Formats: sequence, structure tokens, C-alpha cells
Amino acid sequence: MKKVLLLAMSAIVLFMNACKPEKKEGSFALPAIDDIAMYQVNPRVFAPDHSLNAVAARIDSIKALGVNMMWVMPIYPIGVEKGKNSPYCISDYKAIAPEFGTVDDFKNLVKVCHEHGMGIILDWVANHTAWDHPWVKEHPDWYTHDAKNDTVVHPLEFGWLDVADLNYNNKDMRKAMIDAMKFWITEVGIDGFRCDVADGVPSDFWKECIDELRKSAGDRKIVMLAEGKRADNFTTGGFDMNYGWDYKDSLLHVFNKGYSAENILAADKAEYDSLPAGKIKLRFTTNHDHSSEVPPVKEFTNVRGSMAAYVATIFPHGGALIYGSQEVGYDQPINFFKYVPVDWTANSALFKEYQKLIGLYNDYTSLRKGKMQAYPDKDILLFEKSDDSSSFLIAVNVRDAEKSIAVPDAWKGKKVVNKSDDSEVELGEKLTLKPFEYQILMKK
Repeated sequence: MKKVLLLAMSAIVLFMNACKPEKKEGSFALPAIDDIAMYQVNPRVFAPDHSLNAVAARIDSIKALGVNMMWVMPIYPIGVEKGKNSPYCISDYKAIAPEFGTVDDFKNLVKVCHEHGMGIILDWVANHTAWDHPWVKEHPDWYTHDAKNDTVVHPLEFGWLDVADLNYNNKDMRKAMIDAMKFWITEVGIDGFRCDVADGVPSDFWKECIDELRKSAGDRKIVMLAEGKRADNFTTGGFDMNYGWDYKDSLLHVFNKGYSAENILAADKAEYDSLPAGKIKLRFTTNHDHSSEVPPVKEFTNVRGSMAAYVATIFPHGGALIYGSQEVGYDQPINFFKYVPVDWTANSALFKEYQKLIGLYNDYTSLRKGKMQAYPDKDILLFEKSDDSSSFLIAVNVRDAEKSIAVPDAWKGKKVVNKSDDSEVELGEKLTLKPFEYQILMKK
């Protein structure tokens, strides 16, 4: 009898185990906020139509850079009335423009990102809509009106005549906005949003919205990035990341106007001194706005200047971004209102250099979020990053001329590996760097 019972129990256990969902090896997990290395996708540099499929076709190359998060610019139907073909002029929040593909195409991109260990967030424009968005006629009270003429107005603080300004005093509009955002979380499976002109939308809306989005995601985590720099993006709104605009400005002052490299250190300190614990600044040398004016290989004098600026951007505090086209050194402005073909086979050496830098960023926690010790200097950005696992001394020549700096006492005579080229050296009294050279020195 006991033998029969044991056999029966064993059969039940085997049946229950067989019914359990199979646990997939290497299944996708969203990276921690302070581990994010983000890739911005402008679909209009990938293909003139069905560009979401073109992005998916390049997923291996994108992943090879070492990034773990993709941000896709707006892919919704674009307004025609008063329009300029801007992707930020949206006529339907729950659809995709035929130019970019279909909802199924986007679901596939989400799927392949997850299969490659990458999260994916979608650009969201909550500040305004197109003039031919159905809300304009169906719910005119959902928009800001001119007090004198009682007509819907464009965002008055900006010269954006192609869009209509939303009224965040209207509770019904708020509910409809949150409902539209939930659609992409629950029905499509994205991992969060990059929120355009976040500073133009009240922070109490963002709190209501983000709380609802996190709830709708269930057990999944989401990432919320604010395009803005208001403190209440974090303290009230609940965002995880916002923009390091001031840091980018300091880079340009130092690299292009001859300001002391100490300004970069000061900007870094100012941004993080005001940041709540656990929040991150997105740091960049370019994005779709900046590259529409000038690409980084020209904005920072030349290719070497652009790479020195990138090292100075991603290692002080993490939050790394790379804009699609940057990795191949595209050297012309990119007007994101139209298709601009990019040669993805160009400048393979530059691609490998970005790959190397982002690889170091991923491999060493000290480089992303270690303790920072700065050594102020006019011409060389010099700082130490360290944690319990490793210590680095990073030197960036911010000038298009050879410059030297004294080696900090704690590093003199130390044997190091220059992770820029994997050479081994013993440090002496000073470092001499070629024009726009950088060195990433790891203590052995």
C-alpha cells in the first residue's frame, strides 16, 4: 500500500512540475536605473518606410554597442493641419503612422529588444497635440484657450505653431492621456516612456500618471525619463531620470570656448547635489535636437574631440546615451522631419571605439557609479572613479593641443592598464596627452 501511495505522490509531483511555466534561460530583466546605457532611435535614419522593421533588422549591431535600453522617437500618425511633418505633432495617441509600420511591427521590435536583453521606451508628447487630433473638435475644453478670443492656442512659450496646447486643468483630458499611455504598456509591452517637454506639464499630473502606469505594469518595472530639468520631475512627478542639459552646456563652453575644465566638474556637482537619491541624469554629447543643427564630430571640433567629450560625459556619473548615427560618425545635420539615409557601414573604427567605451561602462561598476575624486585643472579633465572592485584614473584632454598634468600623489609610481588601448604603463610625475586624447587608467 505504501508503495502505491509513494508512486501516486510521485506522479502528482511530476504532473505539477510539468504544468509549471517553463523558465527561459536569459529571459529579459529591465536594467537598474543607474546601469542604463541608452540608444536613441530616430526611425527616419533607418528607412524611408516600414522603418520599425529596419530598426529590428539592425538589432544585432545596436546591441553590439553594449546598450541595454532603446528609446524610440514618436511613431504615431502625424498631423497635417498646420503641420511641418514633425513626429512630435501627433494626431492619434493609440496608432502608428504607416511611414513607420504597424502596431504589430512595433510589437515585434519590442520582442526582439527583449530577446537581446534590451528594454525599450517610447517617446511621449503630453504637452500638445496636432491641430487635427480628434480631441480638438470633440473636446475643445481639453485645450488652452486665448482669453480674449476664446480660441485654442499653440504653446505660447514656444514658437510651435503646428501644435495645440493641452489644458491640464481639465480632469477628463488627464484621464484620456493616462489611458492612452497605458495602452502601450499593457497592450504592446513597452518598458516606459521618454516624456517630451516634461517641464511644460504640471508635476502633479506626472505623479498621477506615473503611479497609474506603474500599477498597470503589474510585476514589471518601467523606466520614466523626463525631457526637462525641473527638480519636481523627481520630488513630485516620480520620474527616474531627467536631462543633463546644464552638463552638456558646460561641455560646449569648455571644448569650444576655452573655459576651464573645472566647469565640467562644477556642472556635474551642481546637477547631482540637487538630485534625490536613486535618481539619474541622462548625459549626452548629442540627441535628435542637437544633431539637427550640428553632429558631434563637428560640434566638438573633430572626431577626436567628439570622443574626448563622450568620455567626459559618460564616466563621471553614468546615465549614458548614444544617438543612432553617432556611432558611425555621421557628419551632417539630421533633419528629423524627413528621411535622412545613414551609411551604417561607415567608420567601423569609430563604432568599435564607442563599443569599447560602453563595454567598459558596463563591465566596471566603479566607472558607472563609483565614488568620484576630482583633480581640477584648466586643460585636462582629471578624476578618479573607484569602488570595492576597481579604481580608475580618467584623464581627458579638452584641448586641440598637447597638454600635461601632474599625476596625483596616490597614483605616482603605480602600475596601471590603460583600458583605452590595453597597454600597461607605470605612472611617473606627469601625464602628457595628445590633442583631445583620453586615457582610462585602471590600477593593477
